[in-house]
Amino acid sequence: MTEPKYRTILLKLSGEVLAGRKGYGIDPEKASYLADEIKSIHNLGVHIGLIIGAGNIFRGIQAASKGMDRVTGDYLGMLATIMNAVAVQDALEKINCETRTLSAINVSQIAEPYIRRRAIRHLQKERIIIISGGTGNPFFTTDSAAALRGKELNADVVIKGTKVDGVYDKDPVDNLDAKKYDTISFSQVLNHNLRVMDLTAITLCKENNLPIYVFNINTPGDLKRLILGAKIGTLVSGD
Repeated sequence: MTEPKYRTILLKLSGEVLAGRKGYGIDPEKASYLADEIKSIHNLGVHIGLIIGAGNIFRGIQAASKGMDRVTGDYLGMLATIMNAVAVQDALEKINCETRTLSAINVSQIAEPYIRRRAIRHLQKERIIIISGGTGNPFFTTDSAAALRGKELNADVVIKGTKVDGVYDKDPVDNLDAKKYDTISFSQVLNHNLRVMDLTAITLCKENNLPIYVFNINTPGDLKRLILGAKIGTLVSGD
């Protein structure tokens, strides 16, 4: 199969992926790797909206657990997503991918404001768009932003690239007998409290019939194979 299975996608990457071996901050080599993976599907004619988490720099929830005001922590997390977005934009532009960074909070010197019609227009012009700043509101994660923006941009699927190769019934790192699902329904994810995405994101995708694919972004070529229809990772869909 040479035609992409999905024409418009919302790609959600965890911030930790950008950290590389150090486990924190932004690794330029990792940013270049991600840019190459994204370009491989952009060359297929896929329209790409990209959201990157902030776990490599700052987590509002963790900061709140240590005494920081949750709203303050979440806004710092939003700023961290903008830093990640600009780093990946730089890597994409170095390999000749026309890219725009959009932000839900106002940082006009480095990003355009997120406006739905403008974002869709960028996609129509074959530009990769990186959406930063979460939803622009505290108490919502970048998972929730991915579900929301995916629906707004009429994406065919939300693809979540993480450090694991799919959805398991329990943590595969700590449990050798963990079972991987090839497919699973939204209801199963909710009933078994599986950590695919946060509850708000799962519910939003379920109510709007927007499927989620979970796969390991650290395996070279898997993103392209997934887009071309290979059975990689876990598909979350249906009731």
